[in-house]
Amino acid sequence: MVTKNSHKSNLGMTKSMNFFQNIIKPFKRSSNRGLEDDIERIAAMEQKVFPFQVLVSATKDFHPTHKLGEGGFGPVFKGRLPDGRDIAVKKLSQVSRQGKNEFVNEAKLLAKVQHRNVVNLWGYCTHGDDKLLVYEYVVNESLDKVLFKSNRKSEIDWKQRFEIITGIARGLLYLHEDAPNCIIHRDIKAGNILLDEKWVPKIADFGMARLYQEDVTHVNTRVAGTNGYMAPEYVMHGVLSVKADVFSFGVLVLELVSGQKNSSFSMRHPDQTLLEWAFKLYKKGRTMEILDQDIAASADPDQVKLCVQIGLLCVQGDPHQRPSMRRVSLLLSRKPGHLEEPDHPGVPGSRYRRRTQRPSGAASLGTLSTTGSSTDSFGSNLNTNTGTGVRGTPASSKASTRSNATRSAGQSSSSDPHGKRHMSY
Repeated sequence: MVTKNSHKSNLGMTKSMNFFQNIIKPFKRSSNRGLEDDIERIAAMEQKVFPFQVLVSATKDFHPTHKLGEGGFGPVFKGRLPDGRDIAVKKLSQVSRQGKNEFVNEAKLLAKVQHRNVVNLWGYCTHGDDKLLVYEYVVNESLDKVLFKSNRKSEIDWKQRFEIITGIARGLLYLHEDAPNCIIHRDIKAGNILLDEKWVPKIADFGMARLYQEDVTHVNTRVAGTNGYMAPEYVMHGVLSVKADVFSFGVLVLELVSGQKNSSFSMRHPDQTLLEWAFKLYKKGRTMEILDQDIAASADPDQVKLCVQIGLLCVQGDPHQRPSMRRVSLLLSRKPGHLEEPDHPGVPGSRYRRRTQRPSGAASLGTLSTTGSSTDSFGSNLNTNTGTGVRGTPASSKASTRSNATRSAGQSSSSDPHGKRHMSY
């Protein structure tokens, strides 16, 4: 006997599956109208449509005083809805073609994503030539505006930094394994981590993210990201997997512990990176010297050592030696029994030993595209230059398949030479 509730459940599941199948189809149309139609279709299917006049009123007609920043897709404005909710509105630039690609990509990726540590997309709006995405407004802006400012870094003590590290790890675990499809962010950095009023971290800016099949462990794609955060195998060979995000996370962990920015550290110390400096101190048993001295009084030495060790494991040159985000989350949630010692960290641009040759059918690496570290208040890159990359196709979201694929990303295999995984948006 089929009950009324079960019938509704089946209809809801069918609707969700149909929605997902539609939004992840590769864009075959080359016209601007085609990209704009995609936004309208997503908005209509998700029923998250905001009337244009509501957004005009909320942002005071997109007044310059409400502008939070400028991204590769266009400007971002702060607004307030009639019900009192604060919002951040991304407005698509009518000039940048690349911005259109990023804009639609972000809309697709965030349409079905819901997690405490991922920024929440509330809706869409299309009005003539105006295309907009509407997000929750995150009060404390981005992590880089606190962590790397000498007059603000003490606002986040060790306890808060440890919780930020843990929250980012949970957000990445969700994107890699628990979202409807696997998502590789490709640009994890302090500028793309937003902090709410309780300092809860939220991963933002999915303009460069990629959607991957469940049965594909890695892809070869054009490189796009931020200098100082990109994994060596990605920079050198264009090979992308979840382990690229793990590397970026490791850099961010060491930045949170030390209070220093990897890119600017290298400018002050041309002979070494923040990663190499932290590794040398760690190997000498001087881990606490890595810690930001502004927060030393509030630090737990055991937690500091754990985070440094995890950070160094995440930035190993060989992606097979990096832990999965599931393992990282487990290590952060309890005292680990045995945690392996990290080897010398990889450095973007350095080579790592390949275990097998690149598959003959793999695409060649395109032009390297990187972004600077400057970000707007909503975590978006300024002057972002993104590669188009290789699009994935949908696949089963069964937990067992997702789990097996993720585990394989950390192991050596003749069929999985780089331990890479396909991305979900």
